[in-house]
Amino acid sequence: MPNKQLYIIGLLLLFGCISYAQSTKDNDSLKVDTDLMVVSDTIQRKPINILAPSKAAFYSAVLPGLGQAYNKKYWKIPIVYAAIGTGIYFYVTNDKEYDRYRDEYKRRLAGNSAASGEFPQVSNDGLINAQQTLKRQKELSLLITIGLYALNIVDANVDAHLLQYNVDENLAIKPHFQYNRMENSSDLGLTLNFKF
Repeated sequence: MPNKQLYIIGLLLLFGCISYAQSTKDNDSLKVDTDLMVVSDTIQRKPINILAPSKAAFYSAVLPGLGQAYNKKYWKIPIVYAAIGTGIYFYVTNDKEYDRYRDEYKRRLAGNSAASGEFPQVSNDGLINAQQTLKRQKELSLLITIGLYALNIVDANVDAHLLQYNVDENLAIKPHFQYNRMENSSDLGLTLNFKF
């Protein structure tokens, strides 16, 4: 019995709400609510500097690490110099070794004996092979150093672009709930706002 009473009370409340909603006059639905106030955008945004990425790339091209300093990413400067310095170190080391083996080979071609040279245990073919290997390593070190230098420029440019990335309330998906007076119903949905 108590369940029947709850159902009856629930149905009476439901019909009461529906009949109350239907009793409004038709001309009331055409009224415009003038009490609504529009709030202007109060978010202060920094203006976008479209030349910042190109400036950062230019500064990094002039002096490695300067573009990272321009972007205020000071922790990247030692990484840039360590990477480029390592490439330069291997290039210089391979170049010195290449010169040593080449000078010994030239000395042997001039008629000096192998026993009086810097590498007495290495044959002439060994000197040629060592020169080829060291030359290849020297060129590879140079290419890697140039690649790291270019990566420094690209990093400064991309970082300057990402610093200007806009993540604020004007770019958002928000749920909204709106009462529709014309149909006497409520609308639920998502709004995607783009404000430029």
